[in-house]
This record gives sequence, structure tokens and C-alpha cells, in this order.
Amino acid sequence: MQTQTVNISLPRPLLQQVDLMAKQVYSTRSDLIRQALLEKIRRWQEWENIFSFGQKQAKKLGIKSEQEADKIVYEFRHGSKVS
Repeated sequence: MQTQTVNISLPRPLLQQVDLMAKQVYSTRSDLIRQALLEKIRRWQEWENIFSFGQKQAKKLGIKSEQEADKIVYEFRHGSKVS
């Protein structure tokens, strides 16, 4: 894997936590930050997939607003129609 060096600014307390954690898990600062970024990106992509699926389902069901979706969820959870 090709790498490129970047410079970032971090608050000193955060950097101290990074260094402490890296030491505890026998890692380098760079590797720990790299892993954290990869995990953040993975989680973001999962949420993007969830929202994309939801938008497709809403379109398929003819749901046109977030308020309409909230109403459907409320009715489903409470077993009653809301007027």
C-alpha cells in the first residue's frame, strides 16, 4: 500500500490519549489513527447504505416526507391510526 504523509493538528489531551492507547495495544500512533479513520469511514458507509435503502423503500411505498414516515412508524409501534 502506498502511503502519503499528512500533517494534522490535535489538541494535546487527545494526542496524549492516542499515545497511551497506542502503547497499551502495542501499536504506533500512525497505525492507531489509521485504524480509527478506517473504522469511522466503515461506519459512515454503513449509515449511507441504510439511508439509501430507506429512501428507496420510501419511494417504492410512495412516502413523500419524513413526517409521513414518522406517522407510519408511530402507527406501527402503537397499533393505531393517527389522523
